[in-house]
Amino acid sequence: MNYITAKTIISAYMKENTWFGNNYNMNIYKGCSHGCIYCDSRSECYQVENFDEVRAKENSINIIKKELKSKRRKGVIGTGSMSDPYNPCEKNFQLTRSALKLIDEYEFGVSIATKSDLIFRDIDILKKIKKHSPVLVKITITTSNDELCKKIEPNVSLTSKRFEVLNELSKNDIFCGVLLMPVLPFIEDSEENIFNIIKMAHENGVKFIYPSFGVTLRQNQRLWFFNKLDQIFPRLKNKYIRQFGNSYECYSPNAEKLWNLFQFECKKYGILYKMKEIIEAYKKGYENEQLSLF
Repeated sequence: MNYITAKTIISAYMKENTWFGNNYNMNIYKGCSHGCIYCDSRSECYQVENFDEVRAKENSINIIKKELKSKRRKGVIGTGSMSDPYNPCEKNFQLTRSALKLIDEYEFGVSIATKSDLIFRDIDILKKIKKHSPVLVKITITTSNDELCKKIEPNVSLTSKRFEVLNELSKNDIFCGVLLMPVLPFIEDSEENIFNIIKMAHENGVKFIYPSFGVTLRQNQRLWFFNKLDQIFPRLKNKYIRQFGNSYECYSPNAEKLWNLFQFECKKYGILYKMKEIIEAYKKGYENEQLSLF
């Protein structure tokens, strides 16, 4: 494991954050080894050199402890926005687990985004945090097919494994759901794929699904994506170029049809899909009862 220096790890307080109601952001690791063909974090604007190498922020746990201790406002700490907190290195180094213990100790909430089944290891701590503060787990799933998953997300837990984790989280009363994004045009944007994901989500106790029926492409992220398309789906790159040109937002031509199907199926199963409703649901019972914290 290589380390990088960091003066701070937890961001400043954000009062009205519309992205899952996070009040703080925390990234202990930098870089990612998942190898997903669509990753937006490869974009030049994020300035992450040697992106495929996972590095940890030096002295991270001591920094986090100091920052949590000094925060004047409690709130929900989001993690997983730039680097998966459950990358393979976490299994041995347990930096995310140590940070969760501190989040529990100082009575903050947590909102986690991951593609790894390693989060199952930390259900015990999540249950402790839930006793005093909101807990939200978002697991990215873009295809219902394990074989396709291996192609577009080569180094992460298979879709079936991720649904097994969602099932365990749900059984342990952890508020959890699916980040259905990106849905890659011409690869994942079929009604069958969306229908299957929603059905599997329902069968595994998922509370919410938050979708985006397309993909964003910019700068060197686009080059990476196109190179992978050439390797895995020959001639598909030209279809992207004809359809989207240099557009940043590449929405599926089927987006409207998929959205209508998505809403119908989510309503049928009682699955939340609007951001405001998701935030209200997982924070319910905390803000009113613990005004001193939130």
